[in-house]
Amino acid sequence: MAIENIITEIDAEIARLKQARALLANLGSATTKAAVMQTNASAKVKTAKNRVLSPEARAKIAAAQRRRWAKQKAKTKAKG
Repeated sequence: MAIENIITEIDAEIARLKQARALLANLGSATTKAAVMQTNASAKVKTAKNRVLSPEARAKIAAAQRRRWAKQKAKTKAKG
């Protein structure tokens, strides 16, 4: 009798797996369509162009960074 119970459980499991497969197969086609639409939508997004700084702006930024480095270096020397 134990073998019959095992066979019955296996048959029930097979039935559940077939049902799950059928559900996934139906969802798979809908998911594929959604994935294609999302891919098409993301392909249309334009990438941002690089922004160009003027030489004067670059010089100001560089000078400000040098001041920050000097300030940090002064703190480090004062501590150590």
